[in-house]
Amino acid sequence: MFLENAKYNGYIEVIVGSMFSGKTEELIRRLRRAKIAHQRVEIFKPKVDTRYSEVDVISHDATAIPSTPVETSSQIPLLSHNIDVVGIDEVQFFDAGIVEICRTLADNGVRVIVAGLDMDYLGKPFGPMPALMATAEYVTKVHAVCVRCGSLAHHSHRLSGGAKLVELGAGDTYEPLCRNCFNKAKKE
Repeated sequence: MFLENAKYNGYIEVIVGSMFSGKTEELIRRLRRAKIAHQRVEIFKPKVDTRYSEVDVISHDATAIPSTPVETSSQIPLLSHNIDVVGIDEVQFFDAGIVEICRTLADNGVRVIVAGLDMDYLGKPFGPMPALMATAEYVTKVHAVCVRCGSLAHHSHRLSGGAKLVELGAGDTYEPLCRNCFNKAKKE
């Protein structure tokens, strides 16, 4: 089911941060470098993420890379035969099974690179992210710039929308805020 006789040691890399922090851009950069190194790369994203494209993974600054949209995490191993590197964007939208899938891929010699929000719009750990960060060999936390004061931002403040946990959007729906501005915004 997974890569057999792997020639690489597998491991997990997690790229986390708030919205507009460059997570997807960093994921794309790492995956492109793997392709330059002639590694076999497959990229996945949750099918629910259709903000910029039905198929491609696209960063907020329009950097893009082709991907395979999947409904559930269980589809990823079925589509990962003979692959050296697996990239997964918006990993926070997947079910808890994504953690074991990433582990199994890495155990079978695959370099797994995932990117996602570490916290939801309420400032709470988001879905499988805490378990993925604990499991990963490498964790990179990237920061946006607070749009209110210019400090490092690590919160995704929701400007509009309902109280649903998952509310797809971009600059019209979310803004990056630092801790202080986020706490002020929650009181408004």
